[in-house]
Amino acid sequence: MRLLITCEHGGNKIPPQYRPLFKKYRDLLQTHRGYDPGALALARDFAKAFDAELVYSTTSRLLVELNRSPRHPQVLSAATRGLPPEERERLLGRYYWPYRNWVEAQVAAAIEAGERVVHVSSHSFTPQLDGEVRRADVGLLYDPRRARERELCLAWRDEIRLADPSLAVRRNYPYRGTGDGLTTHLRRLHPDRDYAGIELEVNQKHTLGGEAAWRRLRTLMASTLTRALQRTGSTTAAREAA
Repeated sequence: MRLLITCEHGGNKIPPQYRPLFKKYRDLLQTHRGYDPGALALARDFAKAFDAELVYSTTSRLLVELNRSPRHPQVLSAATRGLPPEERERLLGRYYWPYRNWVEAQVAAAIEAGERVVHVSSHSFTPQLDGEVRRADVGLLYDPRRARERELCLAWRDEIRLADPSLAVRRNYPYRGTGDGLTTHLRRLHPDRDYAGIELEVNQKHTLGGEAAWRRLRTLMASTLTRALQRTGSTTAAREAA
C-alpha cells in the first residue's frame, strides 16, 4: 500500500509578477479565502509519521485553485480571471498543471507497481461561513459508493472518537466528498480497488489556536490514522508509522 499526502492550499504566496493584481485583495490573502491555515503543518506531520510522499503548494488559492477542475468557474479568482486568455493559460501552465500532473503521476506509478494507493489531502475550514457556525472539529470527505474509502473513514472516525470523545467528527462535512476536486478527478482515473482518496478537513479554531494544543491534535490525527489503516487491512503503512 502506498500512502500519498497532498496539500493544495498550503500557503498564501503570490509570485512577484502577479502581485499588482492583488492590491485590492491583500487582506483577503490572510483569510481562509487565501489558504488553509494549518493544513501544511498537518500534512508534513503525516508525511513524517508514515515516511510518505508529500506534494504541496504554498501559492495562494486566489492565484489558481489547485483543487478545482481546469474549466471550473472558480479555478481562477476575481484577481486573475480578467487576465487575457494567453496569460491565463500561462498561469495554469506554470502553477496548476505541474502540481496536478505530478500528483497524478505519483498515483499512476504506484498502481503500475502493484500497490494500492491511499491519498490523504490535507485541508482546514473556517469555523463560520456566511453566518453559519460549522459544527465539527474534523471532517472526513469521501465517496460513499467506494468501499475502501467508506471503510477507512468509518474506522478513522471511530479511532478519533476513542482517542478524544470531545472531538466532533463528521463524514462528508462541511463539504461533499464527491464535489469537484482533485480526489474526485483521480477516482475517475482509477477504480476503488486501486485508489482511495480522502480529503481531511480540520476546523481552523484548532489550527489557529494554541500551538501546544494544535500539536497534540496533529499527533492524534496521525496515530488514529495508523490504527484505522490497521483495522482496514492497510498494514504496510501502519507498521511503518508505528
